[in-house]
Amino acid sequence: MTLPIITDPFFYAVAVPAVLLLGVSKSGFGAGFGSLAVPMMALAITVPQAAAILMPVLLVMDLLGMAAFRKDFDAALLKFLLPFGVLGIVIGALMFKVLNPHTVAAIVGAFTLLFLAQRLLFPPRPDSAPPPRWLGAVLTTTSGFTSFIAHAGGPPITAYVIPMRLSPLKFTATMAFFFFVVNLSKWIPYGLLGLLDWRNMATSLVLLPLAPLGVWIGVRLARRIGQVLFYRFLYIGMFLTGVKLLWDGLA
Repeated sequence: MTLPIITDPFFYAVAVPAVLLLGVSKSGFGAGFGSLAVPMMALAITVPQAAAILMPVLLVMDLLGMAAFRKDFDAALLKFLLPFGVLGIVIGALMFKVLNPHTVAAIVGAFTLLFLAQRLLFPPRPDSAPPPRWLGAVLTTTSGFTSFIAHAGGPPITAYVIPMRLSPLKFTATMAFFFFVVNLSKWIPYGLLGLLDWRNMATSLVLLPLAPLGVWIGVRLARRIGQVLFYRFLYIGMFLTGVKLLWDGLA
């Protein structure tokens, strides 16, 4: 009789730290690290299967993140971001069958590293204007698209929001609400694509208890860290994510 869950020990060796990283990222601390979850799990299973297994975990993490930061989000910014994030989901669903996830990973990784290089070589002045809205539309749509393909929506939207220099709490809360809507929008197309089968969902239930632990760790850190150090961790997370995604795509 076939067991209804994945039993490979190596899978759990990579999935447990991946889910914890995802939880810490969901809290806003080290945002960008969450994009490493699918590439880490893809060491043991396929990218679509890893993305499907993480769906219930993401739902719980998003709900916990919204509850923790429910009074701190930027409503005006969310109103602008959400339609483009959902548009990216629609594009991802339509192109899922024809796109190689590794190609998407390479594109996201290269973009992330280019953004960081630009920030280091041409740091913004304190009085510089925020990024133009057309760029925000492009990056947010890209975020929804890459989130659908491989749960790697963090780097594009982070690249747009970081120059706004929001406080750590406002940044974290806004991202929590944004990704709740984006991730919720994935359920129907994931089901239509046949990714939400019993084995994937049962395996997800095994990993589910790690979701509140990861978010709890990240929330405690996000509420206790200064803004300068907070954004340094954002950059570190984005750098490691960019290198990993680019490596996966090119390899």
